[in-house]
Amino acid sequence: MTEPERLLTVIPRHVASGAFLLEVAGELDHHTSGVLTEAVNEAPFDDENVIIDLSGMTYCDSTGISVLITAYNRSLAVGSQLTLTGVSPEQMRIFELIGLDQVFVFYASSEEAVSALQRRA
Repeated sequence: MTEPERLLTVIPRHVASGAFLLEVAGELDHHTSGVLTEAVNEAPFDDENVIIDLSGMTYCDSTGISVLITAYNRSLAVGSQLTLTGVSPEQMRIFELIGLDQVFVFYASSEEAVSALQRRA
């Protein structure tokens, strides 16, 4: 019997003036990380703050973490803000263990992140 195909989807969309959302769903790992990498590469970091909603992500390995760090570095290079939302308690524990809770900005939902970005504007 073959292993079921692991899927990752990323839905990009503008959500508010100055905010761009990447909604991630599925398993983010070595086999699927290219999907998020492509979406991050196409995201308008130069023009907008980027929110990555991980509420639909069911698994993330070190390759996935590397993609998120790459996104953070891209935002830092152009002076935009990268925000992660919808991070599960299990995923947050991993971020805390490796110190990324001190690097990323987190909100419970993309709506909260958009609201915070609008207050900053």
